[in-house]
Amino acid sequence: MQPTQNRIAMGWIVRMAWRDSRRNRSRLLLFISSIIIGIAALVAIYSFGDNLEKDIDNQAATLVGADLVLHSNRELAEEAQQLVDSVRSLSQGYSEEQSFASMVLFTSNGGTRLVEVRALGDGFPYYGQLETVPESAGTSFRNHKQALVDKTLMLQFDAEVGDSVKVGEMTFEIAGRLEQAPGQSGIAATVAPAVFIPLEYLPATGLAQKGSRINYDYYFHLNGGLDADAIAAGIDSLLEVHRIGYDTIASRKQETGRSFSDLNKFLSLVGFIALLLGCIGVSSAIHIYIKEKLNSIAILRCLGASARQAFLIYLVQVLGVGFVGSIMGALLGTLIQQFLPVVFRDFVPVAISSDISWGAIAQGIGLGVWIAVLFALLPLVGIRNIAPLNTLRLSLDAPSPIKDKWSWVVYGLIGLFIFGYAYLQLDGAVETLLFTGGVALAFGILYMAANLLIWLVKRFFPASWSYLWRQGLSNLFRPNNQTAILVVAIGLGTAFIATLFFVQSMLMTRVSLSASENQPNMVLFDIQSSQKADVVELVKAQGMPIVDEVPIVTVQLEAINGITADDARKDSTIQVSRRALGGELRATYRAELSDSEKITSGEWQGQTAKGDTARVSLEADYARRIRVDIGDKLLFNVQGVRIPAIVGSFREVDWNRVQTNFRLIFPMGVIDNAPQFHVLMTRVPDEAVSAKMQQAMVQQFPNVSIIDLGLILSVLDEILDKIGFVIRFMGGFSILTGFVVLIASVMISKYQRIRESVLLRTMGASRRQILVITALEYFFLGMIASFTGVLLALGGSWALAVFSFEVTFVPDIFMMLLIMLVIASLTVFVGLINSRGITLRPPLEILRKEV
Repeated sequence: MQPTQNRIAMGWIVRMAWRDSRRNRSRLLLFISSIIIGIAALVAIYSFGDNLEKDIDNQAATLVGADLVLHSNRELAEEAQQLVDSVRSLSQGYSEEQSFASMVLFTSNGGTRLVEVRALGDGFPYYGQLETVPESAGTSFRNHKQALVDKTLMLQFDAEVGDSVKVGEMTFEIAGRLEQAPGQSGIAATVAPAVFIPLEYLPATGLAQKGSRINYDYYFHLNGGLDADAIAAGIDSLLEVHRIGYDTIASRKQETGRSFSDLNKFLSLVGFIALLLGCIGVSSAIHIYIKEKLNSIAILRCLGASARQAFLIYLVQVLGVGFVGSIMGALLGTLIQQFLPVVFRDFVPVAISSDISWGAIAQGIGLGVWIAVLFALLPLVGIRNIAPLNTLRLSLDAPSPIKDKWSWVVYGLIGLFIFGYAYLQLDGAVETLLFTGGVALAFGILYMAANLLIWLVKRFFPASWSYLWRQGLSNLFRPNNQTAILVVAIGLGTAFIATLFFVQSMLMTRVSLSASENQPNMVLFDIQSSQKADVVELVKAQGMPIVDEVPIVTVQLEAINGITADDARKDSTIQVSRRALGGELRATYRAELSDSEKITSGEWQGQTAKGDTARVSLEADYARRIRVDIGDKLLFNVQGVRIPAIVGSFREVDWNRVQTNFRLIFPMGVIDNAPQFHVLMTRVPDEAVSAKMQQAMVQQFPNVSIIDLGLILSVLDEILDKIGFVIRFMGGFSILTGFVVLIASVMISKYQRIRESVLLRTMGASRRQILVITALEYFFLGMIASFTGVLLALGGSWALAVFSFEVTFVPDIFMMLLIMLVIASLTVFVGLINSRGITLRPPLEILRKEV
């Protein structure tokens, strides 16, 4: 039958594997089908990542719009302006932009909205374009008193090209609808929709006043042959002195690529979890398959085959079907990848292509074959222990793998593989250990919970129930059942979806808490001192209360214990925060702390006597970041006046409250007379009053900006919906994998079901009764799986609520029940569809065909 006993004749091994698989090829392929979804997910994500990397490279220039961009959050001093002029002398094109948050008014319907106003000079962008409808508006608006309005705003206020929008004191004609600006993503447009106006009309709007928070950008289109990165590196120290940041095409490409590389790695881990679920299904399915083959393997041993040869025969089978299954997964993943650009278009600032990535396909196939073999080894190593005497024994059970050292070697390889894959995605041993431990913990919790629930059902079996219910429930414990693995697979997918709903609800609740009675839900800021009394009068005239009014002073931290930014740059051994020195802070002054603040160290003194040094209070986390302690000496520059201070106290601040919170607070009597603007908080009863109030404010005080909590809630809800769609899309791979494992489980245990069906039919059971028993079995399975997943989601969501969001976690009972019912219904549907052949044909026909 074969050559020498101890030789491994691979030709004979392959022929025997082929012959043995003749009646089982469809079943073997079904075993491997559990990993097809996981391979498809990874191939799709790998392809998406390859295309995104290529598209960022190709479109990097359009992300910046220029060769070099300088940024500043304050107007340039003379020395800084000379620095900008020196770079301008090396450029063939130069453009300026000033951007800030402000209210705008749509004159056609009176609608108002806080937007990002971008006053743009001629020339920019030098790469790419402002995509507008009509197309010519992207350039023509700069030559007239016209504006470009973001498409989300046009839709929200039902505005048309040719309508007017009021920005500050000036009314602009809407020249076009802005579809896309360089470097802008859909999420960014949702959070801060833009209105472009010509830079030359900015002074006439009256919005660029002393104390206004304006960002200044300077765009350079360099002369041919000049290297923007070399120029930026040459003036880097001077830029740092003047607190000017910069971007080049290369730096933006690197930053964008890094950001989306992290996204791609996260998605790869999500797909990998789906693949792990499928692999557990493979291991369980092969285990049952090998148990059915015990007699065949024992006969081979009687005919002279060695244990190693018997092992290799079935390993070759797994290799073959693993390769076919991986190819199928790669093809499916390539198809799915065509839709990923649509799924992620709101998160990515470039146009994503959907080209086929052969590298991703090769990775997917290689990973699929390797992981199929690796997880199949768990049941396969037991073949070595099957003796010829098994042909005569009544027991068909293989020896326990617990006592087999090679089983532990396989477990070790699986652990190393999971750790290694995660390490490649996370680039850190600690993060990798946390991920690997988290995955093991989640699987372990689900597996233990599944077995606990099954034990409880067996322990407290409802003997008083009707026969059909008892039979359906007891089917969960039938020989060769895969109840535990299905609970793990479907339960983990359920946990993904349920956690998404819980977290989204918590985020909305966290913001909605601020809308409760007696809490402010509207904030007015950028109020000049000369306007404060009139603004207060206008608010009161609308019938709204003044909940709080706070002055804000812009200060600059110049020195910590006598150490300046220049000292820190010259001596790198000085332990001080270089980023803090020279940075601007929004500070306030008051005699008493607010109810959202609590002193954690030191003592608060609300009044400073004339001639004394002020004792300021710092937010505790900020103090830790800039490395200062109680008693340290600080030097502030307040609009050109240097004011010394001593750190008197640290505070814990509740940043979740809708009110003004500060990292730095001065006592009264120090900066009271410094140039300042004011923030006012009020409460509006409904949207109609809010709209009326905003219209009146924009018309009388166009420089005053308004934050409406209702708008925040709607924007947050829209963002969470977009993020939620992506998470549900990725979580769907795990759910789908669970159902593929379920289908495979039904088909694997079909022979056992046939015998049970024949026995029941022989004893007089009707087709309807068998159908009900089957439906009840899958209903219980789905309920146990979804219940376990929801329990896991509840635990994770509670931890997030308590330790991250710091809110009271109140789960939505209706949503929990709905999720469980939907998952159970889908499980019943899948189970019945795949079992219909057993119940719809006569017992004798089934036996003749299957046995």
